[in-house]
Amino acid sequence: MTLLLNERETDEGLLVSVCDADVLGETFENGDVSLTVDAAFYDGEAADAEAVVASLARCRVANIVGTRAVELALDHGFVAEENVLDIGETRHAQLLWL
Repeated sequence: MTLLLNERETDEGLLVSVCDADVLGETFENGDVSLTVDAAFYDGEAADAEAVVASLARCRVANIVGTRAVELALDHGFVAEENVLDIGETRHAQLLWL
């Protein structure tokens, strides 16, 4: 499965968005929570796991959507399972380095 990676430099540091390619443009809901994987924010370069891990290691903030993308972040210790949201048929996590 392809991952999409987008990096943006901000005044606060590197902002990374990563998602599973198959969730781009989709909207997921769970009760009052709704998440749209907006192409304007999440669309980026196709990336392998190594590139995503390297990007997450350098970022200040990251938004991660999709089962594979979130599992990759979990496997490499960037996020903890208790901080992952299951929204409809996908998963979402945010990362903020203080």
